[in-house]
Amino acid sequence: MQSLQELLDYVILSVGDYSLKVSMIVKILIIILITRLLLWIIKRMLFRRTDVNEHEKGNIQAVYQIIRYIIWIITFGLILETLGIKVTILLAGSAALLVGIGLGLQQTFNDIISGIILLTERSIKINDVLEIDGIVVKIQTIGIRTSKGLNTDDISIIIPNSLITTSKVINWSHQNDKTRFRIDVGVAYGSDVDKVIRILEESAFEHPDVYDRELTQGRLMGFGASSLDFQLLFFSKNTFGIGSIKSDIRRNIVKKFQENEIIIAFPQLDVHFKKNEEDSQ
Repeated sequence: MQSLQELLDYVILSVGDYSLKVSMIVKILIIILITRLLLWIIKRMLFRRTDVNEHEKGNIQAVYQIIRYIIWIITFGLILETLGIKVTILLAGSAALLVGIGLGLQQTFNDIISGIILLTERSIKINDVLEIDGIVVKIQTIGIRTSKGLNTDDISIIIPNSLITTSKVINWSHQNDKTRFRIDVGVAYGSDVDKVIRILEESAFEHPDVYDRELTQGRLMGFGASSLDFQLLFFSKNTFGIGSIKSDIRRNIVKKFQENEIIIAFPQLDVHFKKNEEDSQ
């Protein structure tokens, strides 16, 4: 026992009046081990249910993230106290330094505050499909400073949390499990309007990811400079893969238009030359 006590009291580093002992390192390791064990237990308790849907799983993940950050902040304070550093004195003595650091890391702090807002407000959850600055992403993780999402090209994107909270963001998963989309097309003047509408609706019906045949609708929207302008409205639950769905429907439209001799309009300009009377004499 005496040899063990001597080992624990062994000074690893000594600077002035401060001494770093082996016992301090042991206590720090125990604190970290207890923290990890506590987080593991909390995670097992939160995720013990297997019958939760994706939205509930996102909510549980957000709660776990908040608990995790709080516990690690407390752990960091305990480690400083174990090392003999008084946290209150450290904060009071470095107030001016913290102000300077705060100004330099203003954007970082903005991202952190935004992350706390996202985790507590839970307006954005794991597996939500968002449109941010014209880019569609599926949220995979929400961190304290950044969030990670997967775009339609299966590329992982790191998103600063402040971009989500301050920009105009469309949440395709926020309310309903299905979303309405539209496809615009123009056909040449003289085309059979009823036939065009029927072809548009049939082209959507044939796709397996189009939801509810009764809600699919083709419309004549207006009379353009070179075309009759139509719009196809349909619902789909596959929000994240809507780009491929629209492409398939457009291919069906082109194929059926060709079979029915309906011409997709393109810009046209008629130029008339007026004969000069003086040149004709």
